[in-house]
Parts: sequence; structure tokens; C-alpha cells
Amino acid sequence: NEKIRTLDGVERQLDPGICMICDGDGSRTIGLGGIMGGAETEISFSTKNVLIECAWFDPIAIRRATRFLKLRTEASTRFGRGADPEMAELASRRAAELILELAGGELLAGVVDVYPGKRAPKKIQLTRKELLRVMGADVHDTQIEASLSALGFAPIRMDHNRGAEGSLLAAWECTQPSWRAEVEREIDLIEEVTRIDGLDKFPPRLPAARQGAARLPHHEAETRLRERLIGLGYREIVTIPQVAEERDALFRPANVSPARLSNPLSEEASVLKSTGIATMAAALEWNVNHGQGHARLFEIGRNYRLEGNQSVETSVLTIGATGEAREKGLYDSARGFSFADLKGSLDQIGQLADGREPGAFAWRDGGPEWLHAAKRGKILLHNSELGAAGQLARRVADRLKLRQEVFLAELELQPFYVAMQAAKTARRYRPLPRFPGVERDFSLLLADGITFAQISESIRSLGIPEITSIAAIDLFRGKNVPAGKYSLLVRVTFQSREATLTEGQINHFVGNITSILEHRHGAQLRKN
Repeated sequence: NEKIRTLDGVERQLDPGICMICDGDGSRTIGLGGIMGGAETEISFSTKNVLIECAWFDPIAIRRATRFLKLRTEASTRFGRGADPEMAELASRRAAELILELAGGELLAGVVDVYPGKRAPKKIQLTRKELLRVMGADVHDTQIEASLSALGFAPIRMDHNRGAEGSLLAAWECTQPSWRAEVEREIDLIEEVTRIDGLDKFPPRLPAARQGAARLPHHEAETRLRERLIGLGYREIVTIPQVAEERDALFRPANVSPARLSNPLSEEASVLKSTGIATMAAALEWNVNHGQGHARLFEIGRNYRLEGNQSVETSVLTIGATGEAREKGLYDSARGFSFADLKGSLDQIGQLADGREPGAFAWRDGGPEWLHAAKRGKILLHNSELGAAGQLARRVADRLKLRQEVFLAELELQPFYVAMQAAKTARRYRPLPRFPGVERDFSLLLADGITFAQISESIRSLGIPEITSIAAIDLFRGKNVPAGKYSLLVRVTFQSREATLTEGQINHFVGNITSILEHRHGAQLRKN
């Protein structure tokens, strides 16, 4: 609880680690060692006797005391950087000389010098071989010795070829001057030699690469994915992973624990995002609020979650879009971005992973609660859930103050990259078919809960290689359609690469399709 009033008139609370200068018995404080003197021993116009005290202080202790006291002075700056311990006596004699010269008075004989644990000067070795390796050019022996001697390093030639100018075995032992405490290694001596000789005398040279750069896993797949998205009209963004916990909680799955930061910069950056949707929604919100109401964005990044005491990272693709899908032009009318546009973009991406197995990238009803219940879907890859996509629910959009429709999607990239690589390996060039294709339309009466994705999956499960495409052509509800049902027109294209399909073959395929749809989904084939 000791205090001291310093020369600036401020009373300061002390800490046990602060160096104090006191009188002989320690009852009276004189000053803060290496920082500032005390007010009680301040020199005034009535001062007649002056005791000159000059010391060296540990730089670390001075810096620590400066931070604790929040007091930076000329003295603390000098001692905090490291002063010359051998200069204490010389400095005190010079101070006494100046006092006598400027103020007169009498200098008493004698000096009290206390220097416990005097350190021996450090020895540093310099070799020509290392200097040549670092700088790429040679320096004459005489120039090396002259430069080091002028700087006070007192070089002594140590090798056996003392008279051989330019010998690669040349070496010097140098003594570290007390005023150059920062020079501790051979590389420091090399810097001093080249600085004195002139850096302009050393030719610039690029370092040689010791090994080639290794490609990161799935680097090629990521590049192809990025190119596909850019080709679809999306722009890549990069966001910081720190978000507000409140925003992250809007989109975070219930079974995921957030990775909280122990020392966040602010409440707006208190957790690492558990889903890229949190930052993508923020980016769309910022664009809309700044007059950029039409945006299609994507980000390839990472999500974070806490498992036990470990933070787990997952690579994900996040997509966000709002505004118009097509602007008004001379021949085109404007059209707003829709869930169909988002689904179409994702289907285009999914083609990268389909390979020889069309339908590996598929859709299923459902999705997280923050998506619109009627405009959302789960994304599947080989029947495993990969992500979800849809329109942002109105209640969530209102909380984010987004007045226009926003469409979002997120899918995990690691399994997708693996599927892309497998698809690339499996994909082979095939010439255009020589034989014509045949289309057959199925007008189906289905219950409301049955989706086109289920119909398509059932048809593909038949394993008919001649089926080249399955498409939904029309959907109708209303007159002549019973309540709780709807009419769906599905077009299936058949084509063989070996021969023209006969009517009998096509009828056989149609019969199998009709049978499986009736059996699995209770579909009724409507007659025109």
C-alpha cells in the first residue's frame, strides 16, 4: 500500500515489482527507479547540496512498471529499450562537470561505485561462409575487420589461414560492446557488415524454391465448383467467421453447441458461426439496406461447432439470392428470383457430382424451421443429407428487417468433393446417339403429399438404361381434380445407343413405370 508523489505532483500507488530509490535506511523514498524522481527530493532554487545518482535498470522491469503506473517518460523510454550499463560512471562524471560549468560550486572527491554481478562481454563468431550464403556476395577481409572495429566489436581472426584473403574458412571472434545489447547472433554481425559496406553493393537475388507447392485436397474440385457458380451469375464473397450469438442462434441447428470466443472484441463477434447462413443473411441485408436490392452471392467457407472441448470445422458452400432473376430489357420483362431459380442453380451444381449415376444429387421435402414451409427442400447425395435450400421464412426476414424475398442454401462440401472426383473418374466421352429418342407423357393423379422427386426416384429405381430424362411438365389443381389431390404431367424420354426402340419395347417400359407408380404412390393414370 506504499505511495509516492512524483515530480509531476501526482500521488501514485506502488506495486511490489516496482524498483524504488530510497535513502540509506529505506524510510524515505527518493524516486521511481528509471522512470521519474520524487517530489520530496526535487531540486529547487534553495537547493545547495546535490547528490548525483546514476544507475542502470532492467528493461523488462521498467516496461512492466511503466504499464502498471501508466506513466511514460523520457527516462522510462530509454531504460525500457536497454541502456549501456558501462556508461553509469561516465554519465555521472559528465553531469557533475556540467553542473560546475553552468552553476558553479564545489565537487567533493570520491565516487561510490556498486556493480554486483558484472557480466562478461558476450563473444559472437562470424564466418565468411555464412556471410556469403546470406548476402550472395563476398566482402574483403580488410573491409570486414574495418567495419566491425569501427563499430566497437573488436574482431579477432580465428581461422588457420590468417594470410589467405577470401578464404571460405575465414572466421572472426567478436566481442559484444556494452552499448549494443541487441547484437547477439552471427546474423546480427552480418547485418552490421553489409550495412556499413553498403546494401547497394549486394546484387538482388530471389531465393531458390526447395520444393514444389503441394495442391490442397480437393483443390481442383473447389475450382470447378467456383467456376460453375460464377457461370451461373453468382458473385463470391468472403465474410469473417465471428458473429453475434443472437444472429447465429436464428439459424443454428438445435443439436449444435456454438464455439464461443473467450475474449471477443464485441458482442457482435462473440461466437464463431455454426452455419454460413448467418453471415450470408447479413451480407444480403447489408446490400439491400445500401440500395443493392438485386444480389446473387456465394461463399466457400467453414462452419464451427463445439464437440466436448474441441472446436470442429466443416467446409460448406453457402448461397444467397434476392431481388430480380432477370432485369427488364427491350425484349424481356423483369422477373423476380424464385425458389425454382435457386433449385435450378443447385441442380446445375449437382451435375458435377452425378457422373454415370444420374439422380445421385436429389431433393426431398423438409428443411430447417427458418425456411418457408412450402418453399424449402433437403439436398441429398447418394441418399445422405447434404444440406438444405429454400426461401427465408417471413418471421425470420422480419427480424432481420428484410422486406423482400430472400433465398438461401447451404451444403456440406467434403462428401460433395469426393463425389465430384468419383464422377470425373467415371465420366467418359460418348458420341451423340445415332438413334432417335421417344417421349412418353404420364398424366398422374397424386395425393398432395407426394412430390415429383419421389416419382422420379421410383422411375429411376427400375434401372432402365434407355431412360435418358424425366421432367415435370405441368401441374394442375382445380376443376375435375378431387380435393386433396393434384394432377402432374411427367415426361419420360427413352433412347437406345444400340438400335431404334420398337413400339413393343417402349410399351413394356411404360407398363413397368405405371405399375411401380401405382404400387408405391397410389398414382392414377389419367386418360386424355
